[in-house]
Amino acid sequence: MDERRTVKVSKYLAKHLRHQPERIGLTLDEGGWVEIDALITAASAHGFRFTREELDHVVATNDKRRFAIEGSRIRASQGHTIDVDLGLPAATPPPYLYHGTVAGRLEAIRSEGLRPMNRHDVHLSPDRETATRVGARRGRPVVLSVDAAAMHRDGHVFHVSANGVWLTQSVPPRYLRFPETR
Repeated sequence: MDERRTVKVSKYLAKHLRHQPERIGLTLDEGGWVEIDALITAASAHGFRFTREELDHVVATNDKRRFAIEGSRIRASQGHTIDVDLGLPAATPPPYLYHGTVAGRLEAIRSEGLRPMNRHDVHLSPDRETATRVGARRGRPVVLSVDAAAMHRDGHVFHVSANGVWLTQSVPPRYLRFPETR
């Protein structure tokens, strides 16, 4: 499977497993799962055909491990804008987590902290490198450090998704460390 086709199938899956399953007539269960056969059939009926082999390739090779397969079902690992309960247990975070953004968002983040916006949770990375890649999707990246240990001590709840993304409801400004700006 060539890289362009892999990306196209991955984006299609993300759109319909994270944001708009109803556009192709899918109904996810409360945990975000759907039968793989139902997904392939619905996609085909709406003009986007892919095989089970292509789907397995996308899931296996996605560097961010965006999707999980369990038996005959598939779901997105996190990033939903629709109501799902991923059933992730609370987890103790490492001392620091990281968030990639761009300079244009820093003023709002300084005053409001990190908010989930249209998602269920704020997404945090376990390392600076990953946060840098996340921030770079929207321009020149700025990486913020999150004092996750202090947040946890103060009662904030964290979860970690199957692909290693840390999730929390919000990050108040007092827990953020901003890089020096020039």
